[in-house]
Amino acid sequence: MELTTNAKGLRGTLRVPGDKSISHRSIIFGSLAKGVTTVHDILRGEDVLSTMQVFRDLGVQIEDDGRTVRIFGVGFDGLQAPKHKLDMGNSGTSIRLISGVLAGQDFEAEMFGDDSLSKRPMDRVTIPLRQMGVQISGQTERDLPPLTIRGSKTLKPIRYQLPVASAQVKSALIFAALQAQGESVIIEKELTRNHTEDMIVQFGGRIAVDGKEIRVEGGQQLQAQQVTVPGDISSAAFWLVAGLIVPDSKIVLENVGINESRTGILDVIQAMGGRIRLSNVDQVAKSATITVESSELKGTDIGGSIIPRLIDELPIIALLATQAQGRTVIRDAEELKVKETDRIQVVADALNSMGAAIVPTEDGMIIEGKTALHGAAVNTFGDHRIGMMTAIAALLAAEGKMALERAEAINTSYPSFFTDLEELLHG
Repeated sequence: MELTTNAKGLRGTLRVPGDKSISHRSIIFGSLAKGVTTVHDILRGEDVLSTMQVFRDLGVQIEDDGRTVRIFGVGFDGLQAPKHKLDMGNSGTSIRLISGVLAGQDFEAEMFGDDSLSKRPMDRVTIPLRQMGVQISGQTERDLPPLTIRGSKTLKPIRYQLPVASAQVKSALIFAALQAQGESVIIEKELTRNHTEDMIVQFGGRIAVDGKEIRVEGGQQLQAQQVTVPGDISSAAFWLVAGLIVPDSKIVLENVGINESRTGILDVIQAMGGRIRLSNVDQVAKSATITVESSELKGTDIGGSIIPRLIDELPIIALLATQAQGRTVIRDAEELKVKETDRIQVVADALNSMGAAIVPTEDGMIIEGKTALHGAAVNTFGDHRIGMMTAIAALLAAEGKMALERAEAINTSYPSFFTDLEELLHG
């Protein structure tokens, strides 16, 4: 598709789609709890719909009238053996977290996904699950999908130090630990998003967190809840950057989730000198209204413990850095190589084709700014965040046409993205 170029004056107020991480987990927790869980403002992107369909295939009744999702939870003991293979689509969150759920079930299931998911290594989940007594196997020594799993009703607790900073792996082990016979201890490499831990407490469960150490007692029962999903800061990130770099812009984003484990991008924007303001802060729901305006930006260093707090936002942060004066260095982000694509290489290639000056490294990028951008042809390679990053970058292209191939990938997390963009362009 052809993208809008050479834009000025993005203005308006948006509510971005519901947080993808919380949407996934609301379906999982609602299915595993006893009673009827009601979820408001859920994200209806393809990834979340994959999770919803998988739990239907596992015998859970889920109703969605377009406004509210009602989940008739069956508890850990009520899941049923699927009648066919479980389709995870493009969703790494689905396959990893559901592996942890199935770890405590005594039936066999096969999980598969699309071409992109089939290239993503699952050994970081399969290795500790095997230590707990799960039979699980994939393709090659890295356990690429499809995965075949047979869990155990006598799951062993585990003490496990995560070799990577990954909320997905941590969450998979927490779901398994909830079904184990005894207490499990999970130690993080770096603090990562903590939605799973928060939602265990919300659903009446018990979990002890002390710094990077997490303790989970097995044999717990969860109780149904009402969940309101805040807006996804990963989706908001594209408009935050657009508002900063497109001249004469002012964008207001309502009800954005500001869980402290996800707000690294706000810290980076402030470090770069961006004009950004939070209002209507709700400390209980962990949400706020965020206002952003066009800004003069400066380069910065991004690495260490902040990386897990902004790992999904790094593609759009790379674009932001191309419009900052001076050098920006992103390091300690090797996790980007095993996302929907090798995001280090794909981001660098896409932006460099538009005139940026980015050198990819083993664990990040070196970005020289400020650079003028021009038209190019970019392929998402099925990665939704590459698609949205390119659409925002195109707004700065002063000459040449911008073409985006496989733009449909954006539906994974933000089906109304181009509608919202049009609204800001004509605001």
